[in-house]
Amino acid sequence: MLCALGAAVCFGTATVLQAIATREAVTTGPGGDAALLLRALRQWRYLAGLALDGLGFLLQIAALRSIPIYAVGAALAASLAVTAVVAARLLHVRLSGVEWAAVGVVCAGLGMLGLASGAEGDRAGSTALKYATLATAVAVLLLGLVGGRMSGRGRALLLGLGAGFGFGVVAVSVRLIDDLAPATLLTNPATYALLIGGGAAFILLTSALQRGSVTTATAGLVIGETVGPALVGVIWLGDRTREGLAWLAVLGFVVAIAGALALTRFGEAPVEEG
Repeated sequence: MLCALGAAVCFGTATVLQAIATREAVTTGPGGDAALLLRALRQWRYLAGLALDGLGFLLQIAALRSIPIYAVGAALAASLAVTAVVAARLLHVRLSGVEWAAVGVVCAGLGMLGLASGAEGDRAGSTALKYATLATAVAVLLLGLVGGRMSGRGRALLLGLGAGFGFGVVAVSVRLIDDLAPATLLTNPATYALLIGGGAAFILLTSALQRGSVTTATAGLVIGETVGPALVGVIWLGDRTREGLAWLAVLGFVVAIAGALALTRFGEAPVEEG
């Protein structure tokens, strides 16, 4: 659980650092997206954010190898609480009383999950599940083509959900890759599911945040990356809770996700206030 929480801290902090660097890049010169990215890459905060993203991904993999997917998913959704707290400190963003309460709710939910979570499931993923995961990754990629043609609030929600499913595919794929030998990796459908799902998720989320409501897109993201993978872990991979604490795990999961949804405006770090 510590690895999952560490990943959430890395991802949440990286969001704020990259937002600060991108804002400074915008104010230092004109240009399109490519020029903006090049200027951002010269900012130490942006590079630090990328490093934290990399570290967070490694911690996520470590967490998925030791605790159930549902606990990792809820912890990663909690990165919104980290972003909110860090933004309040570095960007001087004012959090309302409800938002501070939501941060507390997320922490309480994660605490319950930490108490109730057992070890990761001991079932090996079937070949059918591996191909189903790959098919889902391809479907997420196709969903981007459909969602990109939509307009309005529905577009942001659809793309956000698609991004969430893509990141969920990554989480499940990590559990389905049980041998890192090059020959085995190249013949494992989960390897390609991880690459396609992760790439598609990044593209969909970027598009959703650029052209739609951050709150709507992030709500879809949180739901997509937590609920589906959690069910896969429990039903097909054998994820369980500690004896007699299934109710506490369910409650903690719901509470943590509800708190994260209350903080969805921090899916992209907000601009500095006053």
